[in-house]
Amino acid sequence: MSAGQDIPPPLGEVARRAAKRSDVTEGALPLHRRQTTTRPLSRLRRLAPPAGEQLFAVAPPYLWLLVFFLFPFALVFKLSLSHTVLAMPPYAPQLDWRAGPAGIVAFARQLDLGNYARMGGDHLYLAAYLSSLKMAAVSTVILLLVGYPIAYGMARCSPRTRQVLLLAVILPFWTSFLIRIYAWIAILKPEGLLNAALRVFGIGPLDILNTDTAVYVGLVYAYLPFMILPLYASLERQDPALVEAAADLGCPPWRIFWSIVLPQSLPGIVAGALLCFIPIVGEFVVPDLLGGSNTLMVGRVIWTEFFSDRDWPSASAAAIVLLATLVIPIVLYQRRQTRALAEGG
Repeated sequence: MSAGQDIPPPLGEVARRAAKRSDVTEGALPLHRRQTTTRPLSRLRRLAPPAGEQLFAVAPPYLWLLVFFLFPFALVFKLSLSHTVLAMPPYAPQLDWRAGPAGIVAFARQLDLGNYARMGGDHLYLAAYLSSLKMAAVSTVILLLVGYPIAYGMARCSPRTRQVLLLAVILPFWTSFLIRIYAWIAILKPEGLLNAALRVFGIGPLDILNTDTAVYVGLVYAYLPFMILPLYASLERQDPALVEAAADLGCPPWRIFWSIVLPQSLPGIVAGALLCFIPIVGEFVVPDLLGGSNTLMVGRVIWTEFFSDRDWPSASAAAIVLLATLVIPIVLYQRRQTRALAEGG
């Protein structure tokens, strides 16, 4: 390494310099503000609410999950094991509680995995899942590239400016999601606002509507706040003393970002990516309104099976496979994070 080239300081020295800054700041406080008190364990136990109050506090969320998640999931799973019939409702078998235990046994014997087996041999479902995963992954990467600079700039602004920028990020939620997507139709159509603006500069017209490009534009626009807000929350909590200490030691800006800012913002990146990737995989409104006939996503396939073909069992099986595709990796990641925290502690 040449003599004129900057030598980045070790991260240990950066941490020690930041700790020294924190010690100086803490030393400037009065003694009574720096001292901490601990309460006896018996007093903490007396302050804890009774068991009945704890149960009353945690019961409503679990009851909500039971009624609005577990029961619908059980119903959809049962439909995925049924078969289509020309009747109303368009599936069989149906449980007859009046028949008693014999009716339950007869009902269970008629359930099978035929819908899942047919999905495995149908190229349409596999293509829809792969296309949905690809579009969700690409959209999430674009959202991260667009949302990270915005969140970083918001975190470095003054408190008053942050409030204004946060309001600007949340403001689209005050308008109906469907109306906002219809607005993009008016912008991207051949006679829309985009081509009218490009025509002034002698460019165009661009044929964007009813293409995958329009779908990406709509997805990035619709889910950008879900990427910005977790990133902003993670970046805003970072200790500026680490960055200042690294800059005092001669660390270049790119090294400060790559070694200090980015690693500390990883929780926000993961949270934003999950908040965007999961709903995008099953998205229906954006690809249906902005995409063309060749835009294949699993949300459109499920909607077609339910409402056009009236094949409720196949649509339910597709929904269960989609849910398993998204939930299993999340559960594995959560277990890995829990194990890492336990080993680190």
